[in-house]
Formats: sequence, structure tokens, C-alpha cells
Amino acid sequence: MRSKDIVIIGAGAAGLICAAQAGARGKSVLVIDHANKPGKKILMSGGGRCNFTNLYVEPDCFLSSNPHFCKSALKGYDQWAFIAQVDQYQIPWHEKEEGQLFCDNSSKDILDMLLADITKVNATVEVLTQLKSVEKQTIGFKLGLEKIDKKKNVISTEVIQCQSLVIATGGPSIPTLGATGFGFQLAEQFGHKVHTYRASLVPFTWNNEDKPWFSELSGISLPITVTAKSGKQFTNQLLFTHRGISGPAILQVSNYWQPGESVKINLCPSVDVLVELKRHQQTDGKIQLKTVLNQWLPKRLTDKLMERYFTNKKLAELNSNEMSLIANQLNHWHFIPGGTEGYRTAEVTLGGVDTNDISSKTMESKLVAGLYFIGEVLDVTGHLGGFNFQWAWASGYAAGKYV
Repeated sequence: MRSKDIVIIGAGAAGLICAAQAGARGKSVLVIDHANKPGKKILMSGGGRCNFTNLYVEPDCFLSSNPHFCKSALKGYDQWAFIAQVDQYQIPWHEKEEGQLFCDNSSKDILDMLLADITKVNATVEVLTQLKSVEKQTIGFKLGLEKIDKKKNVISTEVIQCQSLVIATGGPSIPTLGATGFGFQLAEQFGHKVHTYRASLVPFTWNNEDKPWFSELSGISLPITVTAKSGKQFTNQLLFTHRGISGPAILQVSNYWQPGESVKINLCPSVDVLVELKRHQQTDGKIQLKTVLNQWLPKRLTDKLMERYFTNKKLAELNSNEMSLIANQLNHWHFIPGGTEGYRTAEVTLGGVDTNDISSKTMESKLVAGLYFIGEVLDVTGHLGGFNFQWAWASGYAAGKYV
């Protein structure tokens, strides 16, 4: 029977950085993952260039039932610390927008960096290995492992002992990468509460009423401001798709949306439509409404809005009530999503293991000695733009210092 100081379940961002940090302290570390290679979410992130952190990481960029929980880890290993590590490996990077940092070349640069750090400290990563059983012992844990092939056939089994067990399994977002809710099951096995979880940073789908009108607009993008019922607001791009609406602004607000709620979308965030319509009416009343709207919106979108909501009159022919209705539709479109695209395209899972029973300093369970939770499996979810990776780095580093 093999014995290790630490076994980490999940070879993603949090698990890998935790392994490197723990190994640097002289601990024997094994990382296992049921996927066929480590860091699959790292590799696909940021369009293959990995949005690895953000220049403007603050605690209020994260959602949690316990909003203070993330502060200690984020302070202990901040974005500047990770940037310094990237620079040490001479990985070229750039800021795209709003502090979002991407690799110039490939996401593989970040994964290679993490794996190099693990190799330096003689930690081991074993893929195509799944955890089948966990038993708490007087000291440490006894784990039942299965080696599998790419078709998930069991090749061999093994029992291994460890002093500490780290759950870095993430959530069920993007199941094609092998993501599951397994970490939540483990948490509940050991008596931890798991907050209701769902797909987030995810596109909205059309409701039945809007779909026939707007699904033809797939591919159109425009800057908007979107506001959730809670008042949380984001300004960025909206993208029309066959299935609904996406783009950075929509992904951001999905963190704050609840099923059945509407979101308010300002299709012309830089224009007070009512004021401008009245001004045009005074200065050039003969101009057609459609002509004015084309100044602010993509033509295909204008055509669809005219078809559904407006009559193409000359501005001089519009009365005050009509102009108010037009302005309200453009500056305050109340859109009720039919739902979301779910875990298939969600960047993260919102919710997860209740942090009230986790040490914010060490990530260790307060219920079970030697059990740790890091990364997305915890009830900590960041905004779009590198924040969730920074949480992975920070929480993994925190656990790695103490595990």
C-alpha cells in the first residue's frame, strides 16, 4: 500500500498550485485526476490564451454566502504574486481590457509553468485515475483508487493512505472536460453543507415569445449596459446567438440572475434616447425614425425592432407618448430569459461547499481534520475576467502552505 503525506483530488488550477506549494515544504504529494491530462480547463480558457488573472482583484468581485471568506486567501497570494511567477518563467502576456491578463502565445504556457513547479518539488500527477472510496481513519485517510483507460474501463485498483486530503475537483461546469459535482458529494459525505449550485457566467436562452423575433440576429454584437434585479450593473458587449444572448455583459450579470427574473438592458448606453428623439424632432422632423435608430444600433437589429415594436414614421409625426415608448424599449428593455445554456457552456459553477465550516486561512475543514477544499468547489464565485483563476491560485496556495 502506497502512502503519501497529501493526496489532491483534481489536477486543475487550484490543485496544481497547491501541490507545488506543499511539495516545496518537503511533503510527498500525489495529484490524481480522472481526465486524460491535467489542466484541461486551463488549456481551453480565454480562447486558448488563458485569462490567468486580473489587475483589479478585489473581494467585492466575488460572490459567496460569506463575502468575507475570500479576503484572507486573496491577500495572502494576490494577482501580483501570480504575475511575478509568470514573469519568472518569461511567459509573455498582455492586458486585453478591464485588467484582464492573457498569455501572448498559449494557455499551455501557464500549464507548463505549473507542471514545472510540481516537477521541481517531486510531486506526482497521475491522470486517468479516479477516486472510488474515502475512509477517514484515526489519523489521515484511506483511499480506494481506480486506474482507467480513455474509455473509462477499469484497468487496476489500489488502496493508498494519506495524512491530508485536498478536494480540488471544481464544479460541474463544462462536462465535456470531465467536470462533475463529485466534490460536492464528498463534502456532504463528511457532513459539510453544500449551497444550492447552478451554472453561471453563462449565456441566456430566449423565452418562447422573443425567440421567433430575435433568433435571426445571431452574430450581431453591440455595447450595452445590463442591470440585474439586485441592481448589479455591467457595461460591455452583448452578442445575439441562435439560442439567446451572450457576450461579456450577459455572462457577468448571469451571476446575479435568478430564474424567472428579468434583466434590464440598455441597448443605447451612451444615448438618452428620449432626449435625442426630441432634439431630432425639433431640428429635422422629416427624418424617419428608422434612420435615427440606425445611427445608434446595427441595421439588422433596427429592422427587427421596427418590425416588432415601432412604426416607421417621420419624427414630426411621433407624439410624446410614442417617443417615450420607443425610448423605454431602447434604454430599458426588460428581458426575461427562458433560462440559461446550463453547464454545457458555463464558465463556472455558482454556489458550492459552505465556507462557514472552512478555515479562511488554511482552507481546512472545521469538521474533519486533514480535509481541505480549494477552488471552484467552494461557495466562492468570481466575476468574468480572470477572477476565478485568481481564486484558484489564492485558495490553492493558502492550503499548500498548511496542508
